Amino acid sequence: MTKLNKLKGAVAGFALLAGAQAAHAMDEITVAYFLEWPMPFQYAKAMGTYEEEMGVKINWRAFDTGTAMSAAMASGDVQLSVSQGVPPFVVATSAGQDIQIVDVAVSYSENDNCVVRTDLEIDKTNAAELAGKKVAVPIGTAAHYGFLRQMAHFGVDVASLEVVDMAPPDAAAAFAQGNLDMACGWGGALRRMKESGNVLLTGAEKEELGILVFDVTSAPANFAAEQPELLAKFLKITADANTMWNEGSKQAEMLPVIAKDAGMDETATAETLATFIFPSVEEQLSAKWLGGGAQEFMQGVAAVFVDAGSIPAALPSYDGTVNTGALKAAGGM
Repeated sequence: MTKLNKLKGAVAGFALLAGAQAAHAMDEITVAYFLEWPMPFQYAKAMGTYEEEMGVKINWRAFDTGTAMSAAMASGDVQLSVSQGVPPFVVATSAGQDIQIVDVAVSYSENDNCVVRTDLEIDKTNAAELAGKKVAVPIGTAAHYGFLRQMAHFGVDVASLEVVDMAPPDAAAAFAQGNLDMACGWGGALRRMKESGNVLLTGAEKEELGILVFDVTSAPANFAAEQPELLAKFLKITADANTMWNEGSKQAEMLPVIAKDAGMDETATAETLATFIFPSVEEQLSAKWLGGGAQEFMQGVAAVFVDAGSIPAALPSYDGTVNTGALKAAGGM
């Protein structure tokens, strides 16, 4: 039996068990990801492992923000989003978009932050002086959430700031030109911001305040329901790449491949990856993450966004936005 026929049988069986109409087997999917955001999955991406083991053509599409990923999933243009930030996921699901978290992609409290221009001489001891300053924030993202929490911690009224919605790469350029007083972002853009400024709080200091920063792999609920085996295979390949990186012995082989795919040099890639944590499937399914911790964290994120007026209301519970079925299946493959 061919891989395609096996996939058709698995999908049809799942649909019948669910009492739904059997879904058609897909021969092509589109997966969203970020440039300048190096991750082990990109080694498998570049080596063609996903397409070989899943038996489908994959269109890899780069995005600037997690909010854009949500829009692409809503339109049906994207079936999977790798490393979508939790805040943009919360914004989308709170608005009624039917997307689900299917794994924890990466934890990175040191690689998402806000940077203040060096010549302003503003740090955590005098952050109140930010009042009246111009700040670039990618609205609805993890950086936006971190910005709101930090301003609340320092007692800075967000209404006193001139906040502009700007993608991190654009903000980094404007920040370098002196057109912004503070800019928030991640990855390569954050590194460039740090060349002209300083962070208010370190990653460890943010974690002490309960400001966690992690991304997920997300998918439209109908895709997760109709293509469970395809999704499980994708998560299995991703988990294998993470395990290979975490084990350490293959990092020298993986690094140049990941760097090229991320559009970065090897030094910057290594420095970025050193700030990332890739939890195992077992860890992802634990109470800390998808076993309850992520759902609780999303409730807190939603509350911050409601208070800030970024979303009209939170969901009563975010339990239904997490689907661990495919991840559990991947763990058993």
